[in-house]
Amino acid sequence: MGDLIETFHIDFRLLVAQAINFAIVFAVLYFFALKPLMKIMQERTGKIEKSLDDARAIDEKLAQTREEYNVVMANAKKEAAEILEKAKQAAEEKKKETVAKAKEEIGSIINQEKAKMQHEKAQTLKEIKKEAADLVVASLHKILGEGVDAKKDKELIKKLLVK
Repeated sequence: MGDLIETFHIDFRLLVAQAINFAIVFAVLYFFALKPLMKIMQERTGKIEKSLDDARAIDEKLAQTREEYNVVMANAKKEAAEILEKAKQAAEEKKKETVAKAKEEIGSIINQEKAKMQHEKAQTLKEIKKEAADLVVASLHKILGEGVDAKKDKELIKKLLVK
């Protein structure tokens, strides 16, 4: 071992002094640099873990919100479809009512016009009968050449009209 020490020129005092210097530097670095650095690293690790936990919670909340949104949208679509269906049914009923009302009005107008035509027909027939009676009376006066009293006129008119 002596040869080894002489070959590498190792001095024990210098080696011990370097070991003590190393221990002092290590202790100073440990207490003033490494320990605060480790504390900061642990705090940072804690913050990062808390941030990751918060991110997971936010993702879960977002997923839950999306599900709720999808449910609300599905319900809204169902309600919209129901409202549209009700509106279609109401429109169809209104259309049927309007058509029925129009048919009633048309039927009423037709009946009124028929009644009016029958009344006009009766008036016209009455006028024709009166004119025919007047013509018969006038022709009787010419044929008979004499005046006929009102009683005979009525009898003759009735006989002619009945035939």
